[in-house]
Amino acid sequence: MPTRRIFLTTTLALAALALARHALAEPLQRVEPKRVCMVNNTLFDKDQIPVAVQGKTYFGCCEMCKGRLAEDAAIRTSTDPVSGKPVDKAKAVIGAKPDGKVLYFESEKTFAAYQKQKSS
Repeated sequence: MPTRRIFLTTTLALAALALARHALAEPLQRVEPKRVCMVNNTLFDKDQIPVAVQGKTYFGCCEMCKGRLAEDAAIRTSTDPVSGKPVDKAKAVIGAKPDGKVLYFESEKTFAAYQKQKSS
């Protein structure tokens, strides 16, 4: 019985590692900001609601998101996954994963570095 449990645990662990590696290897598609809800950090197939704040334009998918973007400065920023620096979502280079979740980059350079890391 213990051998069976060890085999099952090992098999599940290896499967989880394979899935995690696949998820890390997923390439990003460069996307237009107007197609992203910047509250849910999700890509949509249609343009989202523009929200002007201090001369910059952010996008939300609904009235609630529109209000949150207008009122909460923390929602308007993200962290570049390569440099670790804060990024204003209105100025970011945005990449979408195959599942529609997006990442924000401070520049084309860090976007390209992320793509290179994930393809190697």
